[in-house]
Parts: sequence; C-alpha cells; structure tokens
Amino acid sequence: MQAYVVARDLGKSFGPKCVLRDLDFTVEPGDVVGVLGKNGAGKTTLLEIMLGFSPASHGRVSVFGQESFALSAASKVRIGFVPQQDELLAPLTARDQVATVAAFYPNWDAPLIERLCNAWELDLDERIQSMSVGQRQKLSILLAMGHRPDLLVLDEPVASLDPIARRRFLEQIVEVTAEADRAVVFSSHIVSDVERLASRIWIVQDGALRWQGGLDALKESVVRIRIRNAGAAEALPFRALHVTRSAGHLSAVVDDWSEARHAALCSQFGEAIEVEPLSLEDIFLALHR
Repeated sequence: MQAYVVARDLGKSFGPKCVLRDLDFTVEPGDVVGVLGKNGAGKTTLLEIMLGFSPASHGRVSVFGQESFALSAASKVRIGFVPQQDELLAPLTARDQVATVAAFYPNWDAPLIERLCNAWELDLDERIQSMSVGQRQKLSILLAMGHRPDLLVLDEPVASLDPIARRRFLEQIVEVTAEADRAVVFSSHIVSDVERLASRIWIVQDGALRWQGGLDALKESVVRIRIRNAGAAEALPFRALHVTRSAGHLSAVVDDWSEARHAALCSQFGEAIEVEPLSLEDIFLALHR
C-alpha cells in the first residue's frame, strides 16, 4: 500500500532563521507517530507544512500521492486535523457545530460522535462560548474523527484535558487505528502519553529529526550503562551522551547501543557492567541535556 505521507529534503525558514532543515520521512498506513520536541522546536511548523497549511522553503512533501499544498477535495476529505488553538464558532451550540462540520462529509459517523459525546460527558446543547478550554478541545477532537479519516493529525491534542479525559482519548485513538489502513500523527509534551500510544517516534531537535523510527528500536538504542569499580582514569571506548562518576563507579547514557559496544565494554571492564533500559521520558531528557 502506498505511503500516506512522503517528505524529502523538507525545510522551512522564516527570514534568516532556519526552523526545519533536510527532513526526510514517511507515514505509512497503520502508523501511530508521536512527535516530540522542546517548545519552539518546530513541531507545529512541521505538521502545518505536512498538511499544506504553510509552504516549505525547500524540498517537497506529498500526501496521498499529491503535493500537500495542492490537495484535491477527495484527498482533503481523507484527513482529520486538530490544531493547538481550536477554530470553533463560539456563538453556536456544540450540536450546531457538529451539524455544520458533518454537512461536508457524506460518510459522517453520527453514532460514533454520539457515543463519544456520552463517554466524554460533552453537552451538545451547550454554547461553545460557555465551554471550558478542555471541553472545547474534546469537541475539536470529535470533529476531526467524525468522518473516520485515513490520516488523523493532532497538534497537542490533550494539553487541556484532565487525566480521565486523556485516557479516554487515548483509548479511542487505539480503537481508530485498529483498522490497519488508518494512520495518526500527533505531537505532545506529555511524554508518557506518547509512550503509551505511539508505535513510531519523531524527535525534533535543532531543526532536524534527531530520531525517527520504532519506539522499541529507540529504547534499544538509548540505554544507561553502569560500570562498577571503574578507575578514575578509565574512559569508555566510544562516545556517550553524558558520563558521571561516583565512588569509583561510572554511569553513562549511550545513544547508539549495540551488541558490539556491549562486547567492547565487557572486554575492557569484565563482568562489572549493567545495562539499564530507559523510559521514553528519560530518553527525551537525555537527548536534550
């Protein structure tokens, strides 16, 4: 099956400031991609370029085989998007807002929206201008999911949701992506949610993709090693992200771990080596330390 999104040599600058550079990536059917990065790293810009909302400064990106800035109506119908700031019509009730959006989609799944409204305790008769930020965010998510898009893109979708609502949202995303022909790309600063949901990770750092690949592969690549009774002058035979020494012990985080490196350490230090897996949050912090 053809990739839903293909980007090659993608870059974006605002005047002299380079925000993104030399990005190559794909989004395949069935992918759940979690996009991580510090504030200002370019996550939102990346998603906007990917969907054709903002032109790239160089390179290209295609969605469903078409240039992202010139998508046909048929391709746009296959996309759902939730921006950081909602674009709801404040004077309307939630029910009227749903009806307005549903009118554009012949395959609108009204039973799905009704079920989610009940599960998420969303009052459709309330005016949007009276809703809390969290309730508005729930409504925005539902509107993006109501036509069961093939590609669902969400920019910080749970930032204003309480823990219960976040869990329900994640459960629904799992249900949506259970059908193998759908894909989700979402950015979030809640790393635990990304770890729970994503099958692939993009880490945006210094305008580039510091990492892109499977979550399991990332966890196998970035580990903490502990070496007992390491001499103060002894150094690792390869580069580490950072190294600390305490009471004769050495601890280091390595971002390119392999069996060959393990063997090299065993040869140098003997059996006094421990390899500790890290959580996604620990990995993210280590890469940005």
